[in-house]
Amino acid sequence: MQAVTDRLKNFLQYVAVNLIDEPTQAQLKVTELGPKRLRFKLILAQADVAMLIGRNGFTASAIRSVLKAAADREGVQVSLQIHSQEEEAEFIAREAAK
Repeated sequence: MQAVTDRLKNFLQYVAVNLIDEPTQAQLKVTELGPKRLRFKLILAQADVAMLIGRNGFTASAIRSVLKAAADREGVQVSLQIHSQEEEAEFIAREAAK
């Protein structure tokens, strides 16, 4: 499973770095939700979120489709979330308050 996770992670890093303006601020988190289930979370600068999602979400949809196709070949289910650094900080603060 680790080899599959690494390949999918490398793909996402390659795509994100080439589509955004501030790749040094980007973070990619991977969470194993269960056997053969992964969640990828891209955390970007606010301006880069809009760029990566694209007009009407077409860019993000295309990235998700390719990611899902690559994962399906390995029998793995994946999801991709794209957040700004501010949204992620709010989420972490809410989780810590619980």
